[in-house]
Amino acid sequence: MTVAVLGSGPVGQTAALLLARRGVPVVLVDEHEARDPVGSKAICHQRDTLDVWAWLGAGCLAREGLTWTTARTFHRDRELFSLTLPDAGSALPPFVNLSQARVEEVLDELIARQPLIDVRRGHRVTGLTQPGCVEIDCETEVGPRRIEADYAIACAGARGDAVRRALGQHLGGVSFRDLFLICDIRADLPGWAAERRFWFDPPWNPGRQVLIHPCPGSEFRIDWQVPEDYDLAAEESGGALDHRIGAILGDRPYEVVWRSVYRFHTRLVDRMRVGRVLLAGDCAHLVAPFGARGLNSGVADAENAAWKLAAVLRGEAGEELLESYHTERHAAAVENAAVTTATMDFLVPQDDERRRRRLDVLTRAAHDPAAGEQVDSGRLAEPFWYVDSPLTTPDPDRPFTGRPPRGALPPPGPGVLLPDVTVASGRLRDLARQGFLVLTTPGVRVPGLRSVEIRLGGALGARPGEAWLVRPDAYVAAVLRVGDERAHLVPGVRGVTRVVDDVGDRADAAE
Repeated sequence: MTVAVLGSGPVGQTAALLLARRGVPVVLVDEHEARDPVGSKAICHQRDTLDVWAWLGAGCLAREGLTWTTARTFHRDRELFSLTLPDAGSALPPFVNLSQARVEEVLDELIARQPLIDVRRGHRVTGLTQPGCVEIDCETEVGPRRIEADYAIACAGARGDAVRRALGQHLGGVSFRDLFLICDIRADLPGWAAERRFWFDPPWNPGRQVLIHPCPGSEFRIDWQVPEDYDLAAEESGGALDHRIGAILGDRPYEVVWRSVYRFHTRLVDRMRVGRVLLAGDCAHLVAPFGARGLNSGVADAENAAWKLAAVLRGEAGEELLESYHTERHAAAVENAAVTTATMDFLVPQDDERRRRRLDVLTRAAHDPAAGEQVDSGRLAEPFWYVDSPLTTPDPDRPFTGRPPRGALPPPGPGVLLPDVTVASGRLRDLARQGFLVLTTPGVRVPGLRSVEIRLGGALGARPGEAWLVRPDAYVAAVLRVGDERAHLVPGVRGVTRVVDDVGDRADAAE
């Protein structure tokens, strides 16, 4: 029983490693013979992404990455406000900045040591059919090849058109007119190493925005919003690029390590599950990078897909469980699109009325905290909350209160990711990833499933007589109580559908 993972960027690498960690053989297919290690590309990695990588054995990524804890926002030459990210009681930082090339290098090292992963480089996917399995046609240097697998995860990126066409999918949406120039530079900038800085309409990029991220090794990534007719080659040859950088750095020496120009998009496929194929990462959704929701959301796709495919392949669940992948992760993609579109509307207002509103908000934000809340330079990536999933049993005593304020997390409850806390037997999320887990309060016992007694009233808000059912991706599926008569929790997952009754019977007997 094999899963083909199409595409070996960080999302595909993560998916392959997660499947192999759960005992599933993987064929990892990529069109490139070797990696291009140049350029920062995706650099902001959120705590919950680092958490997944740490479970896979890549804890060094959190240690190597540069931890920044403060986000500063400016309008012209005045600072409006700063945001300090919460630590949430985790041993992992809220974010680190680390180049995508280094992430890929570390994950490749783990893949090379994993006997369940068969890497096929130099295989360009040209077609895909599903005649009772997944058949993937590829072009290679030695001619056409066909790969067969039971299921597939398509992580072929934004350019995965051949895969999407074969699945009847299209990245529908919009592309933004303005371009963004990105430069990685190496320079000595004291005091900037732990801060992200965002400027609206600075004097040295009038009418547009600039974003600066610190990276390891005294490198900084600078993003300039530039007109749609911007010509990087002409600016380099005429010396204007040096002038652009010097306007920010002053007379400090610097080295340009990498530069590129991007156009940002908001695009999404209609279906993230098509038969035996699950689409993930940029192959399924594209968003503007403000808030770092691209790669981080793709890793969440990979984890959601991996535990469900593993459960189906082990006979622990029916294939209908895979439909919940589309339900949950498509909703997450819609949320990310809404958040990043609102950011782009604020960054690049499309009419005079919205331009006047933005100027009014930015002018007032210097002295009015309420106006500061309306300034949108990108809501930082956060987990999606599966409160409306068919796999989640709502708790009337813990109603979901909606999207929390920026930098905050919702209280634990059904549909919410467990807090990253440590218990006597290790990290709580690591325990959850070993399979469905019931966290029990003193005096409550649950037969048939792994059960760990918790004393986490502070971290979870667990109450006496409760048991918390946790999914293999560390999301809470339900909070159970003595005498609770709800009959099903995780449809299609064998051995989990009657847990509520078991908790009630056993707890009553214990009393």
